[in-house]
Amino acid sequence: MSEPDVRDEGKGSDGSSRDRPSAFDQAVKLLARRTHFRAEIEAKLRKRSYPALEIETAVARLEELGYLDDQAAAREYVRLNRERKGWGRARLRAELLRRGVSDAAVAGALGDLTDEGERELARREVERWRSSRSDDPRRLARRLERKGFAGRVIVSVLEEAGVDLFSSD
Repeated sequence: MSEPDVRDEGKGSDGSSRDRPSAFDQAVKLLARRTHFRAEIEAKLRKRSYPALEIETAVARLEELGYLDDQAAAREYVRLNRERKGWGRARLRAELLRRGVSDAAVAGALGDLTDEGERELARREVERWRSSRSDDPRRLARRLERKGFAGRVIVSVLEEAGVDLFSSD
C-alpha cells in the first residue's frame, strides 16, 4: 500500500478541490462572532454537513485550547441576561438547558445567584411597571413569572410594593 499523496490533502472524496474550511476553522469563525456553547457549535457544524469525527476532533481541540468553555460561557450568559433582560433564575436555567448546556455547567453558572438578588431584579421590574401605563397587577405578576422569578419572590416583592393582586378593579 502506498503512502497518501500530500497533494490530495484538502481534496474531497471525489477528488475535487475542497471549497470550504475545515470544521475547526469553521468553528473558530463562529466563535469569533460570538461566544457559543459546545452543543451550538456541534449543531452548526452538523448542519454544514461536516463528518461526526471531524466535528468531535474540532470541538475537542477548541476545548483544549480554551476557545470553547461551556462553564465560562454559561456564567457570561447569566450575567448578561440578568443585566440586560432582568431574567430570573428559572428563565436562565431553561434557556441554558435549551441551548444544550450540561446540568453541571448550568448549576455552576447559577450557583452564585441569591434570593436577595432575585428580589432586587423583581423590584426593578415593579418600578418599571409603575412608570408604565399599565395598572393591572396580574399582568405584572405574569411578566415577572415569564422572566423566570419564583412565585415566592413575586408575591414577596408585590406585597412589599403594596401591589394587591386580588383587587377587583
